[in-house]
Amino acid sequence: MAFWSDSTTNVPAPKRNFRWLLFLGGVPAWICKKVTKPAYSVTEVVHEYLNHKFYYPGRLEWQTIDVTLVDPVSPDAVVTVNNIVKNSGYTPAESQFDTLTLNKADAVSALGKVRIQQLGTTRAQQGAGIAQGAENLGGSSPLPVEEWILYNAWVKDVKYGELDYTSDDLTEITLTLRYDFAKLNEDNAQTPPILAQGAGVGVQGIGADISSEKQSQDAVPTIGGDAA
Repeated sequence: MAFWSDSTTNVPAPKRNFRWLLFLGGVPAWICKKVTKPAYSVTEVVHEYLNHKFYYPGRLEWQTIDVTLVDPVSPDAVVTVNNIVKNSGYTPAESQFDTLTLNKADAVSALGKVRIQQLGTTRAQQGAGIAQGAENLGGSSPLPVEEWILYNAWVKDVKYGELDYTSDDLTEITLTLRYDFAKLNEDNAQTPPILAQGAGVGVQGIGADISSEKQSQDAVPTIGGDAA
């Protein structure tokens, strides 16, 4: 049954954009205002023959994500982000002996394991389990219905916002993160998430099993062949 026609707790509720948590380099989850989910594009290769074009898929490339933080002063978000960049290997050049430079190992370590969780909406989806990363909130956390882990993520861009006499908005910080790839739910075999009931199951039958399809083709006798 679909969620709009069955109000029982046995049917998972749809995902909602405002129910999520971000675990990022020690940054408190409650100062995270907005985050873009992982995205990718596939390059294409074109083969031209006479008046025709034939397209072939090339390589899959993961896109950067943006994170928006608010600055509550305590803790100071600007200082926190600056510390992440410093721990990535950057130091201002104050003397000829300041030779430390940014490097991937330190930049990835400074952020740690970046995890984006979408949380369940019903009581059935908010079990008593401890979601991975709940230590960032203190205590238990609702069970996620979706979890992305960004591998080898590091800070690519930092914008500390702008000041405006006509604005009452909270001061924001925008981070852009680059990563090698992302994995969803059980694809993270080393640290699989504890998902809420009914979550993480796609439409059955989507995508052909190439190996079984090939076996069935091999079993069909060719014309003029020996069918015995």
